[in-house]
Amino acid sequence: MWRLKRRIRPPTLLLRLPERMRFKALHAWDLDIPQAKALQARLAEKIRSATPDGFAPKLVAGADMSHRRGSPWLYGAVVVLRFPSLEWVETATARCRARFPYVPGYLSFREGPVLLACFRKLRHKPDAVVFDAQGQAHPRRFGLASHLGLWLDLPAVGCAKSRLCGVFREPGWERGACSPLELEGARIGTVLRLRTGSKPVFVSVGHRLSLKDAEALVLACGSGRYRLPELTRIAHLAVNTYRREQESSK
Repeated sequence: MWRLKRRIRPPTLLLRLPERMRFKALHAWDLDIPQAKALQARLAEKIRSATPDGFAPKLVAGADMSHRRGSPWLYGAVVVLRFPSLEWVETATARCRARFPYVPGYLSFREGPVLLACFRKLRHKPDAVVFDAQGQAHPRRFGLASHLGLWLDLPAVGCAKSRLCGVFREPGWERGACSPLELEGARIGTVLRLRTGSKPVFVSVGHRLSLKDAEALVLACGSGRYRLPELTRIAHLAVNTYRREQESSK
């Protein structure tokens, strides 16, 4: 009696992809403003402004978000680049509905969840992150770069396009010129020019970096051709492209 022989397929070579980035939840997001203010005060005490020994990043990330006024949807993008060549490695995008009102000084509670959703999609864990946001240059020393730096437990830098608080003198017009950003007599950041003749950016410690090293990282990630460092510039382009694609598909 003939038996049907089972065909044995030759083994296939599987490409093993890196696992997606993982991190522990720091707190719940369903908070009102008084609760958010109290949480900022408590978590700000956990921020470390010292660079880890042997810090030598090979992969760096930039994060930015976008939204259309009047829309409940928030969009985020995180890009990972090799350092110091700034070659592209990967981009992760996500969108979610806003669960917190737009209130200056509390934007991390509004924008944090969508950016964390992007980080969860990454297959390469960055060694440092630059956010288009404030770090310790914040009335309670706890802007989005500090908040998410603590969530991710990664060296993080705030590199904002505008000042939230503090006073400063305009730095020189050449690339690399800088001046202190101060609040109530204490230094909270640095006003740094990345392109000769362009407006400066506002750099501050997010988490696990000294201000000096935060400045150096942002400067090293600037090509000199643009006002912004490549990290947040590319993230800005990516998130706006993603938002337009999502809005046009509705």
